[in-house]
Amino acid sequence: MERLDGSSAVPDALRGGIVALGNFDGFHGGHQAVVGRAVERARAEGRPTLVATFDPHPVRFFKPDLPPFRLTSLNQRERLFAAAGADAMLIFRFDAELAGVSAEQFVLDRLITRIGAAGAVTGEDFTFGKGRGGNVPVLQGLGAAYGLSVDAVAPVGDGSEAISSSRIREALQAGDCETATRLLTRPFAIEGVVEHGDQRGRELGYPTANLSLGTYLRPRYGVYAVRGRLPDGRLLDGAANLGIRPTFDPPKELLEPYFFNFNEDLYGKTIEVELISFIRPEAKFESLDALMAQMGADCAHAKRLLAAAPSLA
Repeated sequence: MERLDGSSAVPDALRGGIVALGNFDGFHGGHQAVVGRAVERARAEGRPTLVATFDPHPVRFFKPDLPPFRLTSLNQRERLFAAAGADAMLIFRFDAELAGVSAEQFVLDRLITRIGAAGAVTGEDFTFGKGRGGNVPVLQGLGAAYGLSVDAVAPVGDGSEAISSSRIREALQAGDCETATRLLTRPFAIEGVVEHGDQRGRELGYPTANLSLGTYLRPRYGVYAVRGRLPDGRLLDGAANLGIRPTFDPPKELLEPYFFNFNEDLYGKTIEVELISFIRPEAKFESLDALMAQMGADCAHAKRLLAAAPSLA
């Protein structure tokens, strides 16, 4: 799996490929259908498959003051695209230059000249180019003019409405991990480098691996049943607080997983923490004894939830 810069020409071995176009943040069931169609076409035609994504998200460029909303990092998307059968991830850097590129320029310069694409696959709601001047009919028309075959994949539903990143964000902000998992086809996961903290958890007998939330969406603050994935691939069950820890001062926004029966040093290592189920909202406790009693109850609750939740690894 290669990671490519969308502003440069792709290597010769990847030219003539089928490109899946979209942002693909979250890589949910609908996104998987688009990439799956690109992989299917590429294999049938003996071509490479490239998945194009945008970073930062175009919405972030136009509305820089929005709260964090990302569902996946670039590293997570790269792994997901590879698992789906893609040969390369192509990153279009979304900046003022790209925002000013017309729909026709995007097709001719980016897709035809720099990528050498033979075909493109996207969702029916895909828009591109300056002022969103391009959509699927425009892409198909330009494709016909420049020798680029274009497939548009219909939205994927779950029996009630189309799967979308917006629905997943709303579910996570409500603490509904189960709905988010169903739409994503896997649990929502936050990946980061384990940071040194103030050792509060260790002092209480519950050492935690502290992660910054970075640009990820903020799910509902509270305590969760979680699974952690270590660099060596091991999966660990645990319970985590996600939020600002109102019992302690000063408040600090963190994801703090405590992994059961685990005491290895994780500082400086990159781990991924899956949110399996919401247990309770954050609360401020009047004493450390009350907090410790609740933490014990939270861990017992998390173990019951995780025992009933199949691992998707």
